[in-house]
Amino acid sequence: MIKSIIQRVLLIVPLSLGVTLICFILMNLNPSSPAEVTLRVNNIIIITPEAIKETEKELGLDKPLHIQYLLWLKNIFKGNLGLSYETKEPVLKEILKALPTTLTLTIIALILIAFFGLTIGIICAIYENTIFDKLIRIAIFISSATPSFWLALLLIWLFSIHLNILPSNGMEKMNGLILPAITLTIVYICTFIRIIRNSLIQVRSSLFITYAKARGLYKYQILKHQIKSIINPFIIALSMSIPRLLAGTVIIENIFALPGLGRLCIHAIFSRDYPMIQAYVLFTAILFIIFNLFADIWIQIRDPRLRANK
Repeated sequence: MIKSIIQRVLLIVPLSLGVTLICFILMNLNPSSPAEVTLRVNNIIIITPEAIKETEKELGLDKPLHIQYLLWLKNIFKGNLGLSYETKEPVLKEILKALPTTLTLTIIALILIAFFGLTIGIICAIYENTIFDKLIRIAIFISSATPSFWLALLLIWLFSIHLNILPSNGMEKMNGLILPAITLTIVYICTFIRIIRNSLIQVRSSLFITYAKARGLYKYQILKHQIKSIINPFIIALSMSIPRLLAGTVIIENIFALPGLGRLCIHAIFSRDYPMIQAYVLFTAILFIIFNLFADIWIQIRDPRLRANK
């Protein structure tokens, strides 16, 4: 098992290099000249070919592409993600400044998703095909088809404009995170309720449950065995949701005017701040790789059948 875990950890290196290469190529496929964009962002009205050439030299864009990539990669290993075209501040500094807001929002949403997803999923499985189960399934269907931006606007209209009990934007007070966290939770919680409910119902017909019933165990003891058997897929789904939640804050943070990574990314896209966009894409991709690795290792540790096959 240790050998398998080491192999998977080492696999991160080529995967990460592949991600950096794709990220670099995608940014360079853009038809706009980064030097020209930099001059426009800095309010240079008259852009001459000489000014573009000078800016390209300043940004290192006059070098061949493979040299640019290697220099960018070298700087990444040093913790240098470049300078923002717009603010001239280090990109890493800007990201670290915005990260706490996004992390706070993501952690709150994750706790709500884990708690309500598990609780409601178990209740739905226990009371399968009852009115409660059917109502939850209808709610899941409706919320799955509801765009997050529309849901956010609906919550703002209800709680901020009509009832006037929660702020619609900003983080001046901690309650400014309530509506964004609810929006983010509702968008993702349906998946977890469905996973828990369907897994529990499926497990009921397993041989070990039949054996547990034959032993005369109480209902809650059988349910405990059922829940234990679905913890693995639940943990995997939860861990894989973390990078998705972080990436999913792009729309939510912009609607609620939260100074997080999502808002930083959208602002960078509109101002064509390529180093910032590049760093955001790279950051999100690395998160997916890390949490995927975590899920793999978790399964290796928790599932004895996989350990036996190694």
